[in-house]
Amino acid sequence: MSPLFRKILGINWVVAITMTGLMIFGIFAIYSAAYGDPAVEDQEFWRKQIKWIIVGTPIFLITSLVDYRWIRYLALPAYLGAMGLLLALPFIGKTLNGATSWIMIGSNSIQPSQIALISGVLVLSVTLGELHRLHPVFRNHMLRMAISLGLVAIPMALVLKEPDVGSASVWGPRTAFMLLVANIPFRYLTVLTLLALIAMPLVYWFGLKPHQKPRIQVLIQALKGEERDTRGDAFSSVRLMMAIGSAGWEGKGHKGSRIKAKNPDAKTMSELGLVDSEPDLSDFIFGTIGEEHGFRGSMIMITAFLLLLLQCLYIGFYSRDQTGRLLVTGAVSILFWHVFMNIGMCIQIVPITGVPLPFVSYGGTFVVTCMFLMGLVESVWIHRNEEIGSEKSIFY
Repeated sequence: MSPLFRKILGINWVVAITMTGLMIFGIFAIYSAAYGDPAVEDQEFWRKQIKWIIVGTPIFLITSLVDYRWIRYLALPAYLGAMGLLLALPFIGKTLNGATSWIMIGSNSIQPSQIALISGVLVLSVTLGELHRLHPVFRNHMLRMAISLGLVAIPMALVLKEPDVGSASVWGPRTAFMLLVANIPFRYLTVLTLLALIAMPLVYWFGLKPHQKPRIQVLIQALKGEERDTRGDAFSSVRLMMAIGSAGWEGKGHKGSRIKAKNPDAKTMSELGLVDSEPDLSDFIFGTIGEEHGFRGSMIMITAFLLLLLQCLYIGFYSRDQTGRLLVTGAVSILFWHVFMNIGMCIQIVPITGVPLPFVSYGGTFVVTCMFLMGLVESVWIHRNEEIGSEKSIFY
């Protein structure tokens, strides 16, 4: 048996099958969300999602089979490349809904903020897991933490400038989890957390755009039970809650399904135009899933995410070195934060920030990014039993 074939057999198939199931479910959810709306149905976003998944599949396989100890050499080039794309956005980027977050390549668009997430995981893993081997001075915890925060602050500021608060919010928890796994003393992390809490009011008053502050105000009003402007700032949040809350156990089902066949005139809020169409495919995809599949379908999807994340944490425990654990931690924290924020903003436990649901929401760059992250996790699992420093080539 060749080493390459042995690696293929060594893939963690629980992770691979769960990821594939979520992507298939996502294709159906995107098709269902666009169904009956001429503004988006004719664009066949679900077909575009399939094409991006096909693009991401070889990336996932190659990343899985290549020893992650080789991938670490991509950290600095990937980081510099991502910074270059973010810096180029104001000049060559496409503006949509007030945010310049996309670069057009032919008829396709890429989102540099998602590429920056990958480079952030790589560069932080190398900084926290490898840098201390270069010189004894880098064994100082304060110095390593300062370097890490500096590497994070630059891309985070550039993403906020787009402005894209949702993508920028991922950098905070991802960095915190990776610093924790990197054995940075807890007292340093406590001080860092307190400084972040102190800075939050300053960010709210001086950092957020005028159209972003009402999203937080709407959430505070909901928590306090105050009256909200349901035709203005609170339109999306109230409609999403109504859609999910009216679904019941089984949900309303997709048009033409068994449940709707009993009442052909019944329509979901998406079909009635009471929930925004385009965000319904990405940021608000859970609203469509909750309304059509009900509590039962929503819990099945959440359980699938839970299985995926727990299995990734299990892989992290079996990593052969600190760098592998940091790679897994970065991937898990990014996926967890996206799941938490996407579902949370649809059920009004966090402000609406425009964060997609991994593997399910429409988005080419994002689904490829998630598949690359899962490839890193698989690489840590496949190469867990190899001795450190034993890599002789990329695949063997």
